[in-house]
Amino acid sequence: MRRMRIRLGLLGAVLAVCAPPALAAAPAGAAVRSAGAAPTVAAPTVEEQRLDGAVPREILRRSGFDAVAPEFTRELAAVGSVDGAERLVTRAGQRLWQRAVDRVQGRGPAGGDLSRDDDRPLYWARLGMTKALRAWQPPFALPESRRQELITRLERGSRGQDTVELPAGRAVKRVLVTGFDPFQLDADARRSNPSGAAALALDGTTIRTPSGPARVETAVFPVRWTDFAEGTVERTLAPYFRSGPHRVDMFTTISQGRPGRFDVERTNGAWRGGYPDNDRISRTGTVPIPSGVPTVHPQPQWTVTTLPYERIVAAGTGGFPVHDNTAVTEIPAGGTQPVDRPDGPTPGSTARAGGGGDYLSNEIAYRATLLRDALRLRVPGGHLHTPVLQFGAGNSDPSTGTVTDPDFVRNRQAITGQIRAILTVTAGTLPR
Repeated sequence: MRRMRIRLGLLGAVLAVCAPPALAAAPAGAAVRSAGAAPTVAAPTVEEQRLDGAVPREILRRSGFDAVAPEFTRELAAVGSVDGAERLVTRAGQRLWQRAVDRVQGRGPAGGDLSRDDDRPLYWARLGMTKALRAWQPPFALPESRRQELITRLERGSRGQDTVELPAGRAVKRVLVTGFDPFQLDADARRSNPSGAAALALDGTTIRTPSGPARVETAVFPVRWTDFAEGTVERTLAPYFRSGPHRVDMFTTISQGRPGRFDVERTNGAWRGGYPDNDRISRTGTVPIPSGVPTVHPQPQWTVTTLPYERIVAAGTGGFPVHDNTAVTEIPAGGTQPVDRPDGPTPGSTARAGGGGDYLSNEIAYRATLLRDALRLRVPGGHLHTPVLQFGAGNSDPSTGTVTDPDFVRNRQAITGQIRAILTVTAGTLPR
């Protein structure tokens, strides 16, 4: 998810401070829809419309996740109140996340012949659930604002955002890692995102480091501009960035970058470059910070990594080279035109792209590190770009190719393994 206007040909597939508001109780007398009221069905989103394609159907079928949305639809049909709907969507979202984590980590039946390390069943099954919830016609009044709250609750649960369980105490280090959904699916619906696959593989695991054991908790984020503007990143991260027994000792946001290499992004920019997201929405301008979110004033154009990039680059973490990426694009102080800078921004400049580009990977890195600075969190934290996940030779054409192949699986597993090794190196620098 690097800067799109420059690196489109290189791409394959690439955290409100408080908890989400509780759903208000339905007004008295609103338990039953008014007689004669015509039911309305919200149109599916662009992402949900892709479910009709052959590729999503095959991925769901070959993982056993094709039963998720039908089961959720049946459960919805038995709900008789807003409170009941809230309980259901919370439970169902968290259940889907845990099922995906269990599958990737080898627990329980695979449900099909699709490789267990695959992140795509979670993505497509979630969309089946949100589509069902969007179309649901309950036997009680449900304003669209309340329906959207339910969808948000379902999204958070099914992304691991509301089940982060970092332990208290000094015996174990606390590490928070984030990944992304697949994206660029109009070009190739088969795409997977290695950052999402790594999040599923690492969630709830413990890694052994020279500084002692480290517990890893993860969450996955959508590739959608609107969710970021509404504070999904800050809402998820803030409870663990604030002072307290569950405060993180380290965090890493991760996304997919360019072929054949990892990049530790040194600098993040406060600029949205406008490339369309998974809903085909484009946004260009300064990264918007939601009202009420702790931030730095005035809003800085740049934030920087506190990951130990020199140690990470020097360590032998796997088969892919790891780079300390210092490049940015800026408008120099007093200038009007963007300039590429290989060694970071110059004083007083205006951001046009961080090391991670001007898309949502740069934005999550900017938001996470800005929140770190606002809350005075003094821990290693920053962004890691993975290599592009590529299909094997002879399987690159989506019109004729298969949804998986041995090279595709090996590459994804290798990327996940190297991410684990990089986290081990980073956590190993923490004080005992």
